Amino acid sequence: MHKHIEERNKMIHRVGVLGILGNILLLVSKLVVGLSSGSQAMIGDGLNSAGDVFSSLMTLIGNRIAGKPHDEDHPYGHGKAEYVFSMIISFSLLLVSFGILRNSLDSILNRDTFLFSYGLVAVALGTILVKILLFLYSHKVGLHYSSLLALANAEDHRNDVFITLFTLLSIVTGYFEIYVVDGVVGMGISLWIAFTGVKIFSSAYEVLMDTNIDEKVKKEIYESILVDPKVDHVDSIVSKPVGLNFLLIVKISLDGNMTVYEGHLVADDIKHRLMEFDHIDDVIVHVNPAQFHPERI
Repeated sequence: MHKHIEERNKMIHRVGVLGILGNILLLVSKLVVGLSSGSQAMIGDGLNSAGDVFSSLMTLIGNRIAGKPHDEDHPYGHGKAEYVFSMIISFSLLLVSFGILRNSLDSILNRDTFLFSYGLVAVALGTILVKILLFLYSHKVGLHYSSLLALANAEDHRNDVFITLFTLLSIVTGYFEIYVVDGVVGMGISLWIAFTGVKIFSSAYEVLMDTNIDEKVKKEIYESILVDPKVDHVDSIVSKPVGLNFLLIVKISLDGNMTVYEGHLVADDIKHRLMEFDHIDDVIVHVNPAQFHPERI
């Protein structure tokens, strides 16, 4: 288990490092050609890359904190830091979205133009290629290690592919002196970034507010408990997110004539079975007396 956590942290760290390096390169390229040409779409794309650098940095910091082992003050580890930093990423995306939207509206209202150049085209095509590669890698890591941080980065990279495709469209229309598309694309970029920010915020919020475990997994847990014929019925199953995993609180009813020792054996057996499920950090089994059978005394 410890080796798996170390490997997970290492891979997520790599996602963050690659994201920072790639986005810094794209940020500089986009702002240089965007500011020199006056293209609001490319400037907006560049500001989006600035947000991506921040997101990748938050991934590194969040993963570093989340990977710390449990201690006296944090008996279940520091895993929730991953979701806290995911929320920070979502707020940064919303701020970037607002800035791009404001600049794009000004561009449309003022009927701004920009200077077409093949440098704009080259940067746009290069961005699309880099972002596809970063998305594929981050998405693979995120799915394999169930990392919201890596998946948030992957979604950001994927969004950038579509954003830059629209930027490329505005550049091509600018070649034909249809400049209004540039401002409209900038507005579209801002709305897409805002949508992504809200989506990441929602995912992190659900975990931080102690949302219950998935219903399908809960049903499998319920069935696993009832495998033991000594269990009269399951009273309740409650899960509490602890870091990246869950603490299960299970209440079962056993024959009231059982001794404390017999009931403890049943509870212990159930705990060991449930600990085999993925992302279960600990299990607490509470035993209640079921129907009383005086003839068995």
